[in-house]
Amino acid sequence: MNQKVIVIASPHSRNDSLFQNLLRKLSHIKCIRILDRSELVSDHLTEIDPEWIFFPHWSWIIPQHIYDNYQCVIFHMTDVPYGRGGSPLQNLIVRGHKETMLSAIKCVAELDAGPVYCKVPLSLEGTAETILRRASMLMEAMIEDIVVSRLIPSPQCGETVKFARRTQEDGNIEVLENIDQVYDYIRMLDAEGYPAAFVETSHFQLELTQASLFDDFLEARVRIKKK
Repeated sequence: MNQKVIVIASPHSRNDSLFQNLLRKLSHIKCIRILDRSELVSDHLTEIDPEWIFFPHWSWIIPQHIYDNYQCVIFHMTDVPYGRGGSPLQNLIVRGHKETMLSAIKCVAELDAGPVYCKVPLSLEGTAETILRRASMLMEAMIEDIVVSRLIPSPQCGETVKFARRTQEDGNIEVLENIDQVYDYIRMLDAEGYPAAFVETSHFQLELTQASLFDDFLEARVRIKKK
């Protein structure tokens, strides 16, 4: 009997522990890591023949011929159908959410609209990097549960609310009116691979990271770049 195979597709180092722990926990299953979209192609997948493909944090569109032929599971940081769409972490924080649900969703043609395998609570405290690493630990347990328990996804229910993908320009703090908002903007973009929150002068852009909030002020690390 052939050994079952699952694929973990994520290029981010924050998911290294997730992959290594699954290798250990699912020792009866072959776990393979895909780090780049150049590997997410039919020839490669036909060769390894995975039962599941999990996408803990994937920045590219998953081709239809992939999710039509394999059980593809994406992870979305909202209680879907609330918050379908781009930049879920940032959109949640600017709306004042302190907690959310991390949803494991079957990949379908419509963005974030597939049936749900499971959901778990996720705190939105801390920097974006802290939150993403917290989510990675939760995804590890969710993947294990889906594979071992062979969970069957259920259709989403409730009112659909869609988020628009935020752009780099949305990180400008110039229009903000209070310290708490500034703190949230800095922390929600403070992660590897994200453009930092910023403010501009006539000649410079000041990028802000590592914010600490006090009663009536905050401190942050500033990187000054010539425009």
